[in-house]
Amino acid sequence: MSKNLVIVESPAKAKTIEKYLGKDFTVLSSIGHIRSIVKKTKDGTPPIDVKNGFKTTYEVDPEKKKVITELKKAVKNAEDVWLATDEDREGEAIAWHLCEVLKLDPKTTKRIVFHEITKDAITAAIKEPRTVDMQLVEAQQARQILDRIVGFELSPVVWQKVPGGKSAGRVQSPAVRLLVEREREIRGFEGSFQFRVTAQFSHNDQSFKAELPKRFDTEDEARSYLKDLTGATFTVSNVTKSPGTRNPSAPFTTSTLQQDANAKLGFGSKATMASAQKLYQAGSITYMRTDSVNLSAQAIASAASYITSAFGEEYSQVRKFTTKNSSAQEAHEAIRPTNMSEEIGSGNEYDQKLYDLIRRRTLASQMTPAKLEKTTITITVSTRTESFEAKGEVIVFDGFMKVYGGSKKEAERLPAVTANDSLHLIEALARQTFAKPPARYTEGSLVKKLEDLGIGRPSTYATIIDTVQTRGYVEKGDGEGEPRDVVVLTHTPGSPALSTELADKAKESTEVEAGIFRHIVSEKTGADKGKLVPTPSGELIADFLGNHFDQVVDYGFTASVEKHFDEIAEAKLDRNKMLEDFYTPFHTLIEQSGGIDRSSVGQSRDIGTDPKTGKPILARFGRFGPMLQLGSTEDKENKPQFAPMPAGARIDTVTLEQALEMFKLPRLVGETTDGKAIKANIGRFGPYIQVDKLFVSIKPEDPHTITLEKALELYDAKLKAEAEKNIADFGDGVKVLNGRYGPYITDGKKNAKIPKDEDPKSITHERAKELLAETPAKKPRTRRTKSK
Repeated sequence: MSKNLVIVESPAKAKTIEKYLGKDFTVLSSIGHIRSIVKKTKDGTPPIDVKNGFKTTYEVDPEKKKVITELKKAVKNAEDVWLATDEDREGEAIAWHLCEVLKLDPKTTKRIVFHEITKDAITAAIKEPRTVDMQLVEAQQARQILDRIVGFELSPVVWQKVPGGKSAGRVQSPAVRLLVEREREIRGFEGSFQFRVTAQFSHNDQSFKAELPKRFDTEDEARSYLKDLTGATFTVSNVTKSPGTRNPSAPFTTSTLQQDANAKLGFGSKATMASAQKLYQAGSITYMRTDSVNLSAQAIASAASYITSAFGEEYSQVRKFTTKNSSAQEAHEAIRPTNMSEEIGSGNEYDQKLYDLIRRRTLASQMTPAKLEKTTITITVSTRTESFEAKGEVIVFDGFMKVYGGSKKEAERLPAVTANDSLHLIEALARQTFAKPPARYTEGSLVKKLEDLGIGRPSTYATIIDTVQTRGYVEKGDGEGEPRDVVVLTHTPGSPALSTELADKAKESTEVEAGIFRHIVSEKTGADKGKLVPTPSGELIADFLGNHFDQVVDYGFTASVEKHFDEIAEAKLDRNKMLEDFYTPFHTLIEQSGGIDRSSVGQSRDIGTDPKTGKPILARFGRFGPMLQLGSTEDKENKPQFAPMPAGARIDTVTLEQALEMFKLPRLVGETTDGKAIKANIGRFGPYIQVDKLFVSIKPEDPHTITLEKALELYDAKLKAEAEKNIADFGDGVKVLNGRYGPYITDGKKNAKIPKDEDPKSITHERAKELLAETPAKKPRTRRTKSK
């Protein structure tokens, strides 16, 4: 064993660092957090003893006991121990927990930090060690304690009082509220439309597009305008040219990286952070959890050198960005490449895309502005007072856009015209345009909103978005939208033919006046694919918390708590005072929650009466969300029947006709070739068919109309997939299966990984049981308290 032991968080980071430190250093990993707050103490005291200064009892995570044993052995054999966990509050807390478990003195044990894994950064850190910063540790503890208190005290209330309620979190709940409020804005949006007029002109055989700034409120007004263009002359009245510049954005913070990766690459927040983590651990980029837009002097010089040599001196411009957030202290630099000239940051295609985005954004931040020339041509119409405008933009010098932010679609080039030039009208078009409701949040735009409100921090954004989806309060939409008819009027002088643009697209076309055609085309509206949509359970929990625990979902209050964490880290606020100020009013609300009537939580609506049985039909909330009920729970002789809610319907909108259709399910579709019944139905996870105990998803098919032929096709495909999934079945519940992430062994209670050097098809029964025995048991789920 070497004289020096360095402990980091991840094995990948350990390998990278060990390359730089040489034979006198051994680098081991804690593999993340090593301790958690206990669920139950041995002596019966509360895990978080509120009355005793929020004293907290921790325990080593079961899966980390082997790791701790190895670290303890290494510590005994080392002369010096260096704690090199991440530089943010979570990393500082892990360093403190290591001190506690390994019996190291936090006041004297060497603590080193660096925000990039390079030889220079590691060497510099070794030269300037410090000790564990207990203020950062206390800030992390405050967050962890608050989150635990809210989860453990509020979640049982949610289980008891909210139908289908799962849990509630301190930071996740305001995020759900944001999505619910936006969804209701969309539902309450009153649609309107206007007619937008565009025209295609030509001059010296070059055509270009222009638009009428004025909008018409009715089809008759738009048609009247097009009619007035018949026989009109079109003249250039003015040409204005103005220079413009476009400046690059600052280098990435955690928030802006997640936003751009979502918008440009389609990456979710969780995937972005996992990819960034790998790039950081490989030494390709700086630390990925940061509020800062600052670049080090060395990084700026390196960028300038690369830009000058690759593109020329005229492309280089040194910039120093300042961070707006005064509490940006979780790291000291923006996210950037550790080597500006290195184009390849990873051999993994997915990670390389993110690296390329980070590198181009960083280089662009140190490049000159793009120079543009904007041109506006004003066109008068002899028969009307309104004028058309044609706008174009030419990039005179691309500057930073050479590497980042350049539009894939080239701006339209306008012809060289001067005042009083006559133009030829090729075609004029008036299209019905609908007002757009507020947009649903994407993962990227939700991160931006949370950041704007001061909710969450770089280390929590991805977790917030992942948690609200995991709990079933939010889901990612997959709808392509619904079709709607759009009216388009066209005027093509001297040509009886239909508009070339619309000839193939129009559902119907009629000539309403000489030379003026009316077309009906179809467009999609209301698409939610890739957007975050609150589920009915999400709406219910948001309403419940808003009505009874406003403190938990209040944006301003949640943001103020984040500021208090910052103040604790800066030694401006006492940890226990901050916890007390939060806990006292919160716990009072918990104590008062016993009086909340469960039956008043969640909608329940009488839809009508079943014509066959005369029984009432209700739409109400059940354990798994909105559902339909036929009959009364008070009827002792006949139990009520239940059915799922129709797709797209809500408790407040479902009709009796829709409900009656749902009670026709399950529907017998037919039989398999060996005589087994095929039933179609709708369940928690959507429409499905059932054959014996096998369930097969039939999305996007409708269980009311799916044909036997289609059902058999899906059934056969499922049988094939199941056969491929089973590699071996030993008959006693132990199986070797093909899973989403590769082959594994299961006994139904726990899953075991198969070592990479072993062939899954060659695993014996004994070897399978051996691997299962080596695998820690799954953590038991917390049992819910039944409501009375």
